[in-house]
Amino acid sequence: MAPSLERTASSAKTKSNKKKNATTITSSPPPPPARQQSIHQILKSHESKRASEELETPEASPNSKKRKTLQGAKDRNNTSQSPVKAVSKASMYNFSSSRGSGSAVVDLTKSPVSSPNHRSRRISVTARVDTSNLNGAPKRIIVKNLRDTPRSDPNQYLINTFKGIDEALTALFKDRQPSWSNEELYRGAENLCKLGKAKELWKIVQESCKKHVAEVFRSNLVARAQKGNVEVLEAVLDAFTTWNAQRTKLRAILTYLDRAYLLKRREPSIEDTTRDQFRDLIFNDATLKPKIIDGTYDLLLADRQGHMPDHAMFGDAIKMLHTLQVYSSFESIMLARSQEFIMAWADKECAARELPDYVAESVKLMDVEMKRCDQFNLDLSTRRDLLTKLEDLLINRKEAELTNLDSVQDMLDSEEATAVANLEQLYTLLQRRQSGTKLKPAFAAWIDLTGTDIIFDEKEQERMVIRLLALKQKLDNIWRTSFHTDQVLGHALRESFETFINKTKKSSGTYNTGNSKPGEMIAKYLDILMKAGAKAIPTTSGSSTGAPLKLAQSNSSTAPSLKPTVSIATADNDDEGEEVEDALDEDTEVSNQLDHVLDLFRFVHGKAVFEAFYKKDLARRLLMGRSASNDAEKSMLARLKTECGSGFTQNLEQMFKDIELARDEMIGYKQRLEHNDRKAAIDLNVNILSSAAWPSYPDVHVNIPIEIKKTIDNFEQHYNQKHSGRKLQWKHALAHCQLKADFPGGKKELVVSSFQAIVLLLFNGRGVDEHLTYDHIKSEAGLTDAEIQRTLQSLACAKLRPLTKHPKGRDVSPTDTFTLNTSFKHPKYRVKINSIQLKETKEENKETHVRVAADRQFETQAAIVRVMKQRKTISHAELVAEVIKSTRSRGAMDVD
Repeated sequence: MAPSLERTASSAKTKSNKKKNATTITSSPPPPPARQQSIHQILKSHESKRASEELETPEASPNSKKRKTLQGAKDRNNTSQSPVKAVSKASMYNFSSSRGSGSAVVDLTKSPVSSPNHRSRRISVTARVDTSNLNGAPKRIIVKNLRDTPRSDPNQYLINTFKGIDEALTALFKDRQPSWSNEELYRGAENLCKLGKAKELWKIVQESCKKHVAEVFRSNLVARAQKGNVEVLEAVLDAFTTWNAQRTKLRAILTYLDRAYLLKRREPSIEDTTRDQFRDLIFNDATLKPKIIDGTYDLLLADRQGHMPDHAMFGDAIKMLHTLQVYSSFESIMLARSQEFIMAWADKECAARELPDYVAESVKLMDVEMKRCDQFNLDLSTRRDLLTKLEDLLINRKEAELTNLDSVQDMLDSEEATAVANLEQLYTLLQRRQSGTKLKPAFAAWIDLTGTDIIFDEKEQERMVIRLLALKQKLDNIWRTSFHTDQVLGHALRESFETFINKTKKSSGTYNTGNSKPGEMIAKYLDILMKAGAKAIPTTSGSSTGAPLKLAQSNSSTAPSLKPTVSIATADNDDEGEEVEDALDEDTEVSNQLDHVLDLFRFVHGKAVFEAFYKKDLARRLLMGRSASNDAEKSMLARLKTECGSGFTQNLEQMFKDIELARDEMIGYKQRLEHNDRKAAIDLNVNILSSAAWPSYPDVHVNIPIEIKKTIDNFEQHYNQKHSGRKLQWKHALAHCQLKADFPGGKKELVVSSFQAIVLLLFNGRGVDEHLTYDHIKSEAGLTDAEIQRTLQSLACAKLRPLTKHPKGRDVSPTDTFTLNTSFKHPKYRVKINSIQLKETKEENKETHVRVAADRQFETQAAIVRVMKQRKTISHAELVAEVIKSTRSRGAMDVD
């Protein structure tokens, strides 16, 4: 840096050729200053000295001035002619003065002393440079100081500023307008900080604020502390609001103090200090603190009870607690009291309400509590801890009530839509604590109980499969929708379904054989489905918005009939939505229903019972030509083969092959007749069956009419000639015929069984009123009493009656007589009367059950032999376990 320059004022005179008032700048070092003066003082003394000299000189007229001027010019000429005297650098920067009172050194680098009211200004200097001698002599600069002297005392300024700020604080705390403007207050505080008075200023502000909070706010609040909690809280909130407004203005005035002094010294800011003063003096007051916290919780409790007086007050209270950083004091007390409230609420609601209502109210309570936390900006820790307490007290503490067997069963017994909604809410509530699987015992118990009632309900055995399908659909819907496909509950569903569907008991329905009744009923339902097609399928019937599955039984005695309808609501015109029946693809519907039935079949262990009845019904359908769809038959056969293996369906496949071979055989027989120019009087169709593949049928003796007998003998002769070494056994009980009848009411074509045809042919050539006795018909037909009664009852006592029984009645007795029904009418030309042939008799059902039980005993014995050959030596318990394991798929056994 450049060295500082000092100005030396000297009272010695300069050379005679230089002007008297000029200041010479030399480079010689100045002598030690005796007294430091400002430029203003130097210039002022110089001007006063010059004025006094001019007053003492006699030549004060203009002529004298001229002479001085001429004399000055002459002196300059003389000077120019005389040799120039060199000026050193030291003397160049020396300022001489005509004052004889010693020398004074002036520091040009320092500013003059200024008062606080007058900030430092630049020195205004007028300089005149003498350029008459440019031959190497230094230039002369004449400097004049034009600055005024300070107008005020700095100490007095400090006193005034402190006083003004103090008055402003007093006015601010009394909500009055200060005499000084905000800018004047800000500048005053800034100047105090710059003059090193920040500490004193900050001390004054602290004391003023503390005094105001203590004497004004606290005294007023303590005086009102005897009132209610909410009233005290309201007064505190008003005081805090007022204090916030006051300290906001205070921060604006003292911003420079906050930033330049407190921030640099890392001391609490004005914001923090004023906040802490309110907290320490008011909130932490022993009288006010309990009132504030209790008042805040009272507002919360009022909101929980549904009658909070002022939501804004509660929000302001929470905001104040956050601002004062005392929220944790309220949080701990609030959580403790909330625990008591929730516990009492849970006990009361659980005792007064049903389980679905309690679950709904619990979910509602948790939602309201969480919304309150968000609405009033409660801490995340409060939300977390409060939610934990809610779940612990409403769920964990009431887990026994939530998973109660009777309560859950009541929910499952309700309508499907209601059950799904209630169970979903219950499962979701339990799943909050990972307790959704706790519903497994109640869920499994209800499935087992409900399913057991279905399979052992002897009055509704005909509808067993329909009810099981509806139950399975409902459970699947609950598992998917309500339980969100929970794997544990899904396993419980399958396990419980498998348990009850394989329960057996010796009853009249199984003729005390202990066979699986579900296996039998599934086979019969498939028989109904294959005969009726899509008409037997339970489907949705309702509005377009979706309705629950309704299973209804038709008036038909053979199969339940459910007509699929799709209701479409239209918005055209103002008419209500009209139902439009839309025909569905029967093959697709039947295929889907077969999948549902197969789901039930997978649970059944006693597949031997199913196999026996399905095989018997399939044979009846194939022989009678009653299958609604050949593709559906083959589709079911493929499913069974996939599910049970080729060994299970081997005989069933052979049955289809026999029907195809028989069809080819009849084509060959008819071609031979045509080749021999022989035309049969009766159109005969024979099915040749393999005895090993088809069910066994008893031989029933019957007298075949002569014309039919001849036709049968001709075919048998043809068959023996074509296939040597084979013997045909005729099963007339399975035969059916088509008769053309001429009634008085018109001609009809009757589809009847072979036994019905034999009886009707007895009335050919008879008079209209001619009676045939029971004994005569029996002797001519050659049937047993059971068969003849069954046949006559189907012809004279059924809905369609080609014969008339005398006397009228529903039962046939040996004393009855029969005549041709002359009033027989039917809108169709082709009339089916052989429905009795398609039905299974009780004797046939019993025979099948007994045969299955006997086969199971034989299979058990064979399994014992296989195990003993393999193991050689085995304990009894292990032998029983191995035998049960190997024969389980064929049916259950009683182990004594």
